[in-house]
Amino acid sequence: MLRRTKIVATLGPASDDPKRLREMINAGLDVARLNFSHGNEAELRTRAKLIRNTARECGRDIGIMGDLQGPKIRVRRFLDSSVILNDGDAFFLDSGLGEMEGNKAGVGVAYERLHEDVQQGDILLLNDGQMMLKVDRVDGSRVHTTVVQGGVLSDHKGINRQGGGLSAPALTDKDRSDIRIAADLQLDFLAVSFVRAADDVEEARKLLRAAGGHGLIVAKIERTEALECIDSIIDAADVIMVARGDLGVEMGYAELTGMQKQIIRRTRHHNKVVITATQMMESMINNPIPTRAEVSDVANAVMDGTDAVMLSAETAVGKYPVAVISAMSDVCKGAEKHSLARGRTSHRLDDQFQTVDEAIAMAVMYTANHLAVKAIIALTESGATTLWMSRIRSDIPIYAFTPHETTSRRVCLYRGVYPVAFRIEHTDPRQLTEDIFSTLLQYKLVEEGDLVIFTKGDLSGVSGSTNGMKILSVYKPG
Repeated sequence: MLRRTKIVATLGPASDDPKRLREMINAGLDVARLNFSHGNEAELRTRAKLIRNTARECGRDIGIMGDLQGPKIRVRRFLDSSVILNDGDAFFLDSGLGEMEGNKAGVGVAYERLHEDVQQGDILLLNDGQMMLKVDRVDGSRVHTTVVQGGVLSDHKGINRQGGGLSAPALTDKDRSDIRIAADLQLDFLAVSFVRAADDVEEARKLLRAAGGHGLIVAKIERTEALECIDSIIDAADVIMVARGDLGVEMGYAELTGMQKQIIRRTRHHNKVVITATQMMESMINNPIPTRAEVSDVANAVMDGTDAVMLSAETAVGKYPVAVISAMSDVCKGAEKHSLARGRTSHRLDDQFQTVDEAIAMAVMYTANHLAVKAIIALTESGATTLWMSRIRSDIPIYAFTPHETTSRRVCLYRGVYPVAFRIEHTDPRQLTEDIFSTLLQYKLVEEGDLVIFTKGDLSGVSGSTNGMKILSVYKPG
């Protein structure tokens, strides 16, 4: 059984060894994530080169996603690295305080406008919501608070405002510099952190294109403000990531699961790709098997229709980067059996299609789901046809036959789509069909006598020209 849901895994010190990376690819890695929040430019370039070379050695197409740091609002540093805050303590946050001047009374903040964004009565959440401060008053750049829920506060921990509302722009100067690096490395995906509105996505795309990059733009949903205009963000982006860490802190964990399901459903309805991320198998940073709760979490995202599930620290710094990918792959395959049992989709049955290739894609999936078809083959330039096909629930594999490496790596993120290197060498229809069959049989993707559907356009080499489909029985050429 082919796994339809894709796995995104973050590279880091735990996965820098070429042998281990090969094992991760063989275990099921589809897209490698480079976290621009950690590591310098040289390290990022080394990792990008490593994944390209190792994927080539493994005979696989692996996409690479660059993830921008964004305006993560953090405390500065303490004289003694950390302080213990007790419930009821007075504590201040001050953007005017120096880098290493923090103590039990207060600490500096790496966000100059914090005092403008908060007011008396606001709740500030520190260290991923583990600590809570209530704002008492604002005096210049200093925000005076009372500790509601204490704990150990150490250097560079994050700050959120309960309910959202911190106005830091999505793209920082560091992000703009990193976008140029992403373009130079020709990364396949660029993730924009802390997106507030569609304009943030468009700005990132404009900067990436100006720098010569052609990657798809991933909008990370981790601010409550983004939920207020989620449809316009989905329309502007190519991919949506449900980044549940900061989003859960700001909106509250009780509402998070329902919102995750809504975002997945709405993203697929808009014919876009969706990733579910954050703490999916976090216990496997230190343990060789996941918890039952983590298994359920991953399975539910799969059954809701997410295109991909993402691993962060589990593969970047964890002890078991190969085992966690293998475990996640097994959970995805198990969940997919049950999600398909819910019946055929009614997705877009009442829609008016906008283009011929979109209409062909929908016709293919309707036919495939009502006929004993073993595979769908799409001759594609950009991968757009396979994206539309993958929005329809089905257990039938979709093979993207393409001559372009960029397209092959891009479709690695699409649910149920698998890239196959293929170049059209001639225009004779019979010879083209036999070349397709030879490729399918060579890779043991089908057997003789299997029924398949394939799509192509009359204009070879032209993106968006798919205008026909055929239903054929596979035979061995010659």
